[in-house]
Amino acid sequence: MQKIDVQNPNVQVINIKKVGTQDRYRVILSDGTHYIQGMLATQLNQLVADNQLVENAIICLKEFITNVVQDKTVLILLKCEIVSTHPAKIGNPTEVYKADVAAGSSNKPVGGMYDAPPPAPAAGGSSNYSNPYQNQASRSASGGGSAPTGRSGLSSNIIPVSQLNPYQNKWVIKGRITNKGDMRTWNNAKGEGCLFSIDILDASGMDIRGTFFKEDANKWFNVLEVDKVYTFSGGRLKVANPQWNKCKCQHEITFDRSTDIQLCEEDASIQQNIFDFSQIVKLESIEPESIIDIIGVVASISPVTSITAKKTGNELKKCELTVMDDSDAQVNVTLWGKKAETAENEFAGCPVVAFKGLKVSDYGGRSCGTLMSSAILKGPRIPETERIQSWFQNRGANATVKNLSTGGGGAGRVETFESRKTVSAIRNEQLGYNEKPDWLSFKATISFIKKDKEGGPWYPACPNAEEPCRNMCKVISTSDDHWQCEKCNKQYDKCTRRYIFSATFADNTSTCWASMFNDQALALLGGHTADELNEWMQNGDYDKFEKVFDDALFTDWIVKAKVKSELVSEEQRVKTTAYSISPVDYAKESRDLLKAIKGLQ
Repeated sequence: MQKIDVQNPNVQVINIKKVGTQDRYRVILSDGTHYIQGMLATQLNQLVADNQLVENAIICLKEFITNVVQDKTVLILLKCEIVSTHPAKIGNPTEVYKADVAAGSSNKPVGGMYDAPPPAPAAGGSSNYSNPYQNQASRSASGGGSAPTGRSGLSSNIIPVSQLNPYQNKWVIKGRITNKGDMRTWNNAKGEGCLFSIDILDASGMDIRGTFFKEDANKWFNVLEVDKVYTFSGGRLKVANPQWNKCKCQHEITFDRSTDIQLCEEDASIQQNIFDFSQIVKLESIEPESIIDIIGVVASISPVTSITAKKTGNELKKCELTVMDDSDAQVNVTLWGKKAETAENEFAGCPVVAFKGLKVSDYGGRSCGTLMSSAILKGPRIPETERIQSWFQNRGANATVKNLSTGGGGAGRVETFESRKTVSAIRNEQLGYNEKPDWLSFKATISFIKKDKEGGPWYPACPNAEEPCRNMCKVISTSDDHWQCEKCNKQYDKCTRRYIFSATFADNTSTCWASMFNDQALALLGGHTADELNEWMQNGDYDKFEKVFDDALFTDWIVKAKVKSELVSEEQRVKTTAYSISPVDYAKESRDLLKAIKGLQ
């Protein structure tokens, strides 16, 4: 008779059986003397499919947990290695069948299969484990029925996040909410609803994502607060999708009606968050699409702008922060949604802010953007905050820093003074010949407007302001003096006219033609709409029409433009499109010039 050494976590798989219609496998594991029932985690199914894990194979247990099911201990295999195959069962093992529930040893198989209680180690973790949550007191939140509530006695059952697995029926974790996403809604063929997610960090430094849906989302959204400590119990556990979930835990929680949440006293053993900061100056060497953390001073905040999502047609709010750190570099960070709308008040006064989970982009040099999972902490309680604050107060506020976001990035980006180019850069730097469009900003004077198009410098658009047209789709005049829209397949009594024309911009280096559309034209022409000017033309008020354009000539603008080459009549031409224009603020322009001159000194 051969016996597997119990000092080494090698066991024999004496039986493998598929359970039900799902891809789940039950196994029986033996050490030569005793055997125990077990289940394979789904990530190990491929070993069975590839015929690597077969009956009588010898495996080394690398990561596992134990559960008690109907007074029997069941082993859940999370990670293992194939040691060898074996022709037959080793020994004549007997079943380890009764868990010592009365002794509270639900985490160990009984009957001698192991010399010591095997814990559920984290990936690569040690077998020696102490529960940092044991015997920690917690309290109910005040505030009546709207506050988190929980069952008494939960604190004695608290386990670390690393021990959670989909095979547990009852569990309690304790952690700090490090991030809470915006409430989002959906509406599709399956129905409609709302959801939001939170990230929970426990005392061991492991974090996990939790999501609330529909009624549960409405119940908890205004109750749960970032940076507060809670206990959580109840909900469904599933394997996390790393494409969308950047938390360390390999599982995530879907909270439901069974969920109990209890507010706890402040717990210093649970950190405010866990960061892996990158210096801003090193972002140039970091691959685009990477997820990073940075900390720095918010030196400036751009106005909130709106863009229209191509896929959904929804309006999105965005705002850009200029963040600098003591590596003497700065980068643009894009905020979206409610974070963008509150940025001006939230980050006024040049605070130190930590950003967790930003996505790096090479769109316009180097820039960063927030994701739904990104966390933003103003004045975090970490040593780096004091270091960055000291640098900014003593030197950083007046330092000449390297701007990594110099190339422009998108239609909504508000460029800094330092990132501006001249009009001649379009030709000298061969802009527009890359695979993606090039973006730049420049200060220029408008010198000519081409307005002599037959019928006027506009086009007739659908009057429907809702989806799918949004006043943008072209309509056709019918023989009965109506307007037909092919997009929404409707006929209207009148249309909405939208500007489209070309103009020339000039600075001291060169001149360029640029296409302008309705939003930019309204800014240029003092808010006079195309419908208004068309009415003047129909009434013969040509002088009023001409005056609007004459007043716009030789005025100064900050232009944000997209440059892209196009094939026109088998000839390659560079097309410049003005995506935003704003009048020059001469007082601010003078301050920026003085600062730039001082930097040269």
